[in-house]
Amino acid sequence: MTTMTDISTATPARWLAVTSVAVGTFTIVTSEMLPVGLLTSIAADLGVSAGTAGLTMSAPGLVAAVSAPVLALTARRLDRRVILLGLMALLAVANLAAALAPNHPVMLAARVLTGVSIGGFWAFAAGLGTRLVPGPSVGRATSIILAGVSVASVLGVPAATFVSSFAGWRSAFAAMGVVALALLVLLAVTLPPLPGPSEERPGPVAGSGQAGRFAWLSGPLKVVLVLTVLIVSGHFAAYTYLRPFLEQVSHAGPALVGTALLLYGAAGVAGNFAAGARAARNPRAVLMILAGLMAVATAALPLVGLPLAVLVVWGLGYGGVGVTLQLWIMRSGGGELGTALFVGAFNVSIALGSFAGGRIVDGVSITAVMWLGAGLAVLSAAVAGIWGRSTTTGS
Repeated sequence: MTTMTDISTATPARWLAVTSVAVGTFTIVTSEMLPVGLLTSIAADLGVSAGTAGLTMSAPGLVAAVSAPVLALTARRLDRRVILLGLMALLAVANLAAALAPNHPVMLAARVLTGVSIGGFWAFAAGLGTRLVPGPSVGRATSIILAGVSVASVLGVPAATFVSSFAGWRSAFAAMGVVALALLVLLAVTLPPLPGPSEERPGPVAGSGQAGRFAWLSGPLKVVLVLTVLIVSGHFAAYTYLRPFLEQVSHAGPALVGTALLLYGAAGVAGNFAAGARAARNPRAVLMILAGLMAVATAALPLVGLPLAVLVVWGLGYGGVGVTLQLWIMRSGGGELGTALFVGAFNVSIALGSFAGGRIVDGVSITAVMWLGAGLAVLSAAVAGIWGRSTTTGS
């Protein structure tokens, strides 16, 4: 097993460790997103409405929002390798339990365990680039690790839909449980010891008293957290119910739904890497463009018959959101706890968005959630343009 006494060179073994962590972030976020492509089937099998089934999305998001900062504080002195292995084992158990769930309450309990794993793994994994490779390679390593989150957000749903179309929604959860077990072995083999610091402040800014202790909660960090809540909650209010929308409004069959989600996913991957190449220099401007694309797409969905081109635009927009926000958070200097707060905000936004979307679907109409998503995307662009200008250096 490699140790961390010398990272003067980025050896192949360390890049393999970086890749393993990236696959880990992909796996946890894919597990979180699974219900989006399976919502109709889950609701029918468990005997609940689509809105109630949407709680399988909001529950892990809410739990992850709490577990990220809590684990960042309580487990900060533990070896990161041990933490990541434990959380991946928990994810495997959660996915397998979901696959076997006999009713909705058991399903929700399994998704709560998923949320604990998501919040902790993402919070600790995001900053591991500095521990695995030397300074000149940290940016590249961090981009690879963070790409796992963005790519999962846009590819996880099409993959789950594809599996479920052949073998049912339970098989999709079972498959992710097996993937998590395989990844547990990979992480155990590739990750070196990553001991926690003997002493650690909540953030990287030194100082005494209250001002020093909370200096990491800077103006730029506050902006990113607010933008995260706005744009991510708006996205998931609409995206959680995309499959029912395509079936009920666009009258798309299973094959066309799968094709639409695959096109969305492919566009999202392109958006992830296109935004990542530019967001390091000017995250504010990039986020405004991405929010604009999302607003146009979600507003246009109820107006077009076969929305394949619109879904490509949506995928391009949202695909770049994760990496842009995370690069912005790194520029804000929030440290490990700042990253944990971002993870918390991101996941509570998933919970808020999917929960609000479910209430609107059940109480108003499925078309109305698309308008909600468009409105919050417009608001996100406005906040980034007005408030973000005064707090982002180099914009």
